[in-house]
Amino acid sequence: MTVSYTLEVANAKFGGFSKLLFRWRGSIYKLLYKEFLVFCLLYSFFSVFYRFFLTEKQQLLFENVALYCDQFTNFIPMSFVLGFYVTLAFNRWWGQYTSFPLPDNLMMVVSGNVHGLDERGRLLRRTLMRYANLSSVLILRSISTRVRRRFPTLEQVVDAGFMTPLEHRQLDGLYSDFNKYWMPLTWFTNLASRARQEGRIRDDVALRLLMDELNNYRGKCSLLFHYDWISIPLVYTQVVTLAVYSFFGFCLISRQFLNPEKGYKGHQLDLYVPVFTLLQFFFYAGWLKVGELIINPFGEDDDDFETNQLIDRNIQVSMLAVDDMHQNLPPTEKDKFWVERYFSVPYSTGTETLRPTFMELNEIIYINEYTVNCEPICQD
Repeated sequence: MTVSYTLEVANAKFGGFSKLLFRWRGSIYKLLYKEFLVFCLLYSFFSVFYRFFLTEKQQLLFENVALYCDQFTNFIPMSFVLGFYVTLAFNRWWGQYTSFPLPDNLMMVVSGNVHGLDERGRLLRRTLMRYANLSSVLILRSISTRVRRRFPTLEQVVDAGFMTPLEHRQLDGLYSDFNKYWMPLTWFTNLASRARQEGRIRDDVALRLLMDELNNYRGKCSLLFHYDWISIPLVYTQVVTLAVYSFFGFCLISRQFLNPEKGYKGHQLDLYVPVFTLLQFFFYAGWLKVGELIINPFGEDDDDFETNQLIDRNIQVSMLAVDDMHQNLPPTEKDKFWVERYFSVPYSTGTETLRPTFMELNEIIYINEYTVNCEPICQD
C-alpha cells in the first residue's frame, strides 16, 4: 500500500520533515538495513583481522593496500552515475503513473451519449464500461504481481464479473502470441457502432467523441504494456550496481583505521567505528535502493502502486456513472445568490480570511485610473 504523508507536511514548520524520519513502513531503513548490517559485519571482520591476526609484516602489507585503495577509490564516479540513473528511473516511474488507464472521461461520454432508460440502453452502457475495465484488468495481470496474485487465471476474472464465460471462450479462441488486452476494446468499438445503428447514439459527432476517448484509454493501456516490455537497458543497471558495490567493497579495506603510531597521513586517530563511511554507505546505497524501488512500481513493495484498489475503484465508479447516475438529475433550483449581483461566500469560524494580493492590486489600479479620469473634470 502506498505510504502517504502529505497531510503531515501540509504546513512548513520547524522540524517538519523530522517526524517522518521515525517511520518504518516504506522507509529507507526497511529497504537498506540488511545490506547495512552486512557491510558493518564485513568491516568489523577486516578490522579485527588486521588488529589481532596479522603479523607485523602482514599488517604492513595490509596498510599499503589500504592506502592504495583509499587513493584511487574516489575515481569511481558515484554521484554522476547514481544521480543520472535515479533521475531516469524517476521519470520512468512518473510516466507509468500518468499512464494508468482511468475510465473517468470515457464513462462521462458513455453516460451522456448512449441514450435509453430501458433495459437495452442500460445493458449497452454497462457492457461498454465493463469491456473498458476488462481491458485494464488484462493488461495489469501481465505487469502487476498484486493483480496476478488476485487473478492467477482468467477463470478468476470471469468469477469477478469482468467477463462472461462466452467472452472467455471467445478470448481463448483467438490465437495470438501477444497480450490480448486489446480484444475487449475491439468489442467496445463494435458494440458502439451497433448502438449508433440502433439510434442509441444520436449522431456521428457523439460516436466520434466516444471513439476518441476510447483511443485515449487504449493508448494508456498500450503505454503500460510497453513500459513493462521495454526496460531501462540492463547494462546501465549493471554499471550502476557494480559501481556502488565495488566502491564499498574497496571501502572495507581503504576506510580501516590504521595504526596511528606509524604516522600515516589522515590516520592520526583510531576511532574503530567509521562514522562517515557508514553515512556514505547509507546515502549512496540508499540512493541505489530508491532506483531499485521505483524502477518497477507494479510489485508488492510498500510504495508500489495500489493496483487492486484502483481496479475496484474504476469498476465501481464506472457502473455508478453509466447506470445509477444516467439521467438521474437533482431538480434545478435558483441558487442562493440568484438576486445578488455582488456576493461573497461565507467562511467558517477560525478560517483565515486574508485578502489576496491580486485583489488589492486591482483596487489600487482602479483608484488610479479613476483619479486620472476625474482630473480634467475637477479642473473645470
